[in-house]
Amino acid sequence: MKREYHHHPHHPTCSITSPTGKGKMWDADTQQDAGMDELLAVLGYNVKASDMAEVAQKLEQLEEVIGNAPEDGLSHLASETVHYNPSDLSNWLESMLSEFNPAANCSLDNPFLPPISQPSAIPPPLDYTNCSAQPKQEPSLFDSPAMDYDLKAIPGKALYSHIEQQPPPPPPPQQSPAPPLYQRESKRLKPTTSATTTANSVSSAIGGWGVPTESARPVVLVDSQETGIRLVHTLMACAEAVQQENMKLAEALVKQIGFLAVSQAGAMRKVATYFAEGLARRIYRLYPDKPLDTSFSDILQMHFYETCPYLKFAHFTANQAILEAFEGKKRVHVIDFSMKQGMQWPALMQALALRPGGPPSFRLTGIGPPSTDNTDHLHEVGWKLAQLAETIHVEFEYRGFVANSLADLDASMLELREGESVAVNSVFELHSLLARPGGIERVLSAVKVMKPEIMTIVEQEANHNGPVFLDRFTESLHYYSTLFDSLEGCSASPVNSQDKLMSEVYLGQQICNVVACEGPERVERHETLAQWRARLGSAGFDPVNLGSNAFKQASMLLALFAGGDGYRVEENNGCLMLGWHTRPLIATSAWQLANKPALPLPSSSSTPPP
Repeated sequence: MKREYHHHPHHPTCSITSPTGKGKMWDADTQQDAGMDELLAVLGYNVKASDMAEVAQKLEQLEEVIGNAPEDGLSHLASETVHYNPSDLSNWLESMLSEFNPAANCSLDNPFLPPISQPSAIPPPLDYTNCSAQPKQEPSLFDSPAMDYDLKAIPGKALYSHIEQQPPPPPPPQQSPAPPLYQRESKRLKPTTSATTTANSVSSAIGGWGVPTESARPVVLVDSQETGIRLVHTLMACAEAVQQENMKLAEALVKQIGFLAVSQAGAMRKVATYFAEGLARRIYRLYPDKPLDTSFSDILQMHFYETCPYLKFAHFTANQAILEAFEGKKRVHVIDFSMKQGMQWPALMQALALRPGGPPSFRLTGIGPPSTDNTDHLHEVGWKLAQLAETIHVEFEYRGFVANSLADLDASMLELREGESVAVNSVFELHSLLARPGGIERVLSAVKVMKPEIMTIVEQEANHNGPVFLDRFTESLHYYSTLFDSLEGCSASPVNSQDKLMSEVYLGQQICNVVACEGPERVERHETLAQWRARLGSAGFDPVNLGSNAFKQASMLLALFAGGDGYRVEENNGCLMLGWHTRPLIATSAWQLANKPALPLPSSSSTPPP
């Protein structure tokens, strides 16, 4: 199920079940640091981990109060009020709230929360120069490849280095009305100075917290955009710490990721939560005991199919290539490496039924993993397709073939018949074979024995199979941020909320596998179209051009999809790619044996219905 971040009264991190031994290790570390949050202690704040929820609540209330204060509502803070010792965040925030509303004097004390610890010493003053005087729009994690912010690994401690810098002059008074409650786009620092100087004062913000320095006192609000940038830096720093096997630093950073993610909304928060889960599982070695139940995985993929056009595009473009290869053939046989729920084949069967001269005899072999609930899943899918074939008057034969892995496949098992035209289809399946040494080579050798007219392959357009963990992490962070952003872009369309939620779980499981797992358990080993071209070419396959007709039909399909303005179809050397804005996300390619004659150019009549 989808994991959301929750504030835990003792450990502010994403919700993860750990064995007893891990819990004792965690408690031992906490006692060793006297219960103080390690990262805030580096900044000079003495805040117990158990008090984080209360401090966050007070920060939120302070943001609301200042955001709705009248134009002159801050003047008394510059001339009369002195707030000493900002290291005691809880009492400092409460005193600020009481200055704004002295009459009501709303106490934030909660009898159900633990008592607030008292700081043992006054920390050095804070420096807050990273604030902007203008409102900031909350960004997508990666708006475009041309974005001036470049993801790179930085040392974890560099996030919290002490910077001595003078504060900027206060901005001129704003004449605009106070922003509405919870309007995060207008969160920014509003510094005010005092005629009298104090020993401890705040002058610049770094993310949501700060670094001490001598200067005048401002009023501080958390900047959600700055926090978002710090969140990405913390994710990268945690991944680098994991690669360097500095697990103590990685553990401290993964806690901070969950805390920073709470202040974000939309795709950024969800992506960070799933990546934090993957990092935490890798740090604490909480690997899944066994692969996900295949029936549940198929259900998640069905929701993903309904939510966004990626699988629809994959099925449509592959069907188009198969239909063109079967033109004029009387007996056709499709071998599907990714049978799942059989969602791809009704459209092809209907297109064959409408073919001039009548439909061919259609034989379908569906390959899938064994069911974990003792049901004959493949047989049920075939029975439904047989009912459709009878309705549209297509001669149909079906066989379900159970295999633990495609690498165990042998062409002799498939009962190939003389005079049949064969097509092999694989959607999001071949990359998992890269986890098994020699697996992809064995499958391609078996395909060559089948002598297909065409082999269609759809794979993710990403490189998540490199040898360096940090490189894989960076690439997957870009890739899945774009995918989640496209899901958010579909929010204007009438997408079922359950479909969207389950689609996020579907992608979140892939993230967890890429980040947390290694060896044979890491099956999400996506590679780019260029890498697949090289591999298939060396195995004795030639590319088949999908043609301009498939490009036009795919573009029309996206035009019919609600919220499709952000989706882009691109032709790449005879292959078709679907992406979100400027980032390609999946690629469809078609292949034939190298010694076969080239397929004829497709005709405009060979077009399956969308």
